[in-house]
Amino acid sequence: MRPKNLCLSFTSLCLLAAADTAIAEDWQYSLKAGVANAPRYSGSDERMTAPVLGGKIVSPWGIFLDTSKGLGWGYEGNALSFSAYVGPSASRKDKNQRLQAGSNRLIGMGEIKSRAQLGVSAAYNLGGVIVGATLEHALKEDAHKDTGKAYTHLELNLGTTLYEGRFGSVDAGLSSHFGDREYLQTWYGVTTGQAAQSRFKAYKAGAGNISNGMNLVWSLPISEHTQFSTLLDVQYLADAAGKSPIVERRLQTSLIGIVEYTF
Repeated sequence: MRPKNLCLSFTSLCLLAAADTAIAEDWQYSLKAGVANAPRYSGSDERMTAPVLGGKIVSPWGIFLDTSKGLGWGYEGNALSFSAYVGPSASRKDKNQRLQAGSNRLIGMGEIKSRAQLGVSAAYNLGGVIVGATLEHALKEDAHKDTGKAYTHLELNLGTTLYEGRFGSVDAGLSSHFGDREYLQTWYGVTTGQAAQSRFKAYKAGAGNISNGMNLVWSLPISEHTQFSTLLDVQYLADAAGKSPIVERRLQTSLIGIVEYTF
């Protein structure tokens, strides 16, 4: 998975810890720092290790600024959580980068540029089982004909708490990812122009299921304001993505460890 998707999976599971009130009484701040080990790009058999840094500010009215989502508004109740936001989409290089997704094996495929993205996310607690969905739409990026089309991505997830006690908590989730034709073509397709400049044959991707998988999150409180969390995410690329010539391994695993400080 791409680093941004990894952070979104972590955020989705954090919905298990819903707030008791709909509106915060005061401003809330959090800082995150950690490290992630993940495939160089979705479908790669190469891996990269990179630092993960982030933060979030939430106002008493639900307006937030989050490095993993962007600027938006959120609601958290006893059973229902909802947010709407605008922020940057994921990106991919066609060369090795220390801190960005991409690989030298993609030379000639062109860069997938980050662009403005609109998103909505919702989750509902069904008595200990959380059902959630995240829909994101990235706007068109005119500078790149092959990789700049607008696209839409949908994540469906189901989560629950497996353990909660003196050693923190363990949460588990199942997820499925879907994309429209433009999403699959952008991230897994190969146009005739890209085929002429790269080592891949042309491949026209269609809309459908991108991947299905599971994740585990272990969260351990260190102090009143500090918590350590580690996430293991496993995804298997479905046929719509897995048959792409750029995919070298359909089973994708990612691991991330984060220390979060809230104040």
